[in-house]
Amino acid sequence: MNRTDRLLAIVLELQGQGRVRAEDLAGQLEVSRRTIYRDVLALNEAGVPIVSVPGQGYTLMPGYFLPPLRFSVDEAVMLLLGSEVMTQAFGAGPADEARNAARKIRAVLSERVQQEVQFLRHNIRFVEQDSAAEETQERLRALRQAIVERHAVEFSYHKPQARAETRHVDPHGLYRLNQVWLLAAFDHARSEFRSFRLDRIEQLRVLPEQFERQPNFTLQRDETREGRELVVQALFSRDAAREVRHRLSYYVTRLQDTPDGLLVTLHVRAAEEIVPWLLSWAGRVRVLEPVSIQLRLLEAAQEIVRSSS
Repeated sequence: MNRTDRLLAIVLELQGQGRVRAEDLAGQLEVSRRTIYRDVLALNEAGVPIVSVPGQGYTLMPGYFLPPLRFSVDEAVMLLLGSEVMTQAFGAGPADEARNAARKIRAVLSERVQQEVQFLRHNIRFVEQDSAAEETQERLRALRQAIVERHAVEFSYHKPQARAETRHVDPHGLYRLNQVWLLAAFDHARSEFRSFRLDRIEQLRVLPEQFERQPNFTLQRDETREGRELVVQALFSRDAAREVRHRLSYYVTRLQDTPDGLLVTLHVRAAEEIVPWLLSWAGRVRVLEPVSIQLRLLEAAQEIVRSSS
């Protein structure tokens, strides 16, 4: 990144984040703190009102905004394609907001860039088939609103081979992993964060009660995988490796190519979370450990044989 781009990046970061420390800017821009100090001084000399607060970092003086930005073709395409993905995921409501944002982006593009963007948008498509798309979108809309307004939610949760449970949680985040939408929420009954698959949620209700977000929560820290202490190692045949990579379980934490096949490591809380996925691979997978999962697979296979006879 050249110096001009770096100076602009600093201003954009301050405008977007409000207050940023020099060491954080240095880490993001991959330069030294000394370089950040010099860049901030240069911006001040150029008339950008950056205020330094000892021990807290830098901030822009209230009321200062950059003039309208100019987007490159690649930047505009990524923003517009991103808005289309959100439109597909959330349906009406948020989709209207995404379309409005896209119109504003297109409005500031030059004629040449608009033509390039139009061509690329017509030739890049995100196509996703989901038999429960409308139902999933409804849950996404409700949960998105609950997260924004900090409302607790209650729902019936169905786990494989287990009775449905009523969960009362504080929703903190939504994320998509291996083609599955998940809710990251603080479960007070268990005093920890848990992840919930949206396709296992039924009878969702947004409650009037509001909650305080848990301090320092961020999906990047992956609180949703805490507590998964059962480590499973499964060896897939080489002919199944490519398909496995396309049908990864949420619980997969590591993939390793070996001479004997693809070694997959998973972290789960209980066998029920992973046994159905392992069974779907039939004879193309061999569980190396633990013994408890091997026995559970054997029991499941025997149950299938008995029910078929």
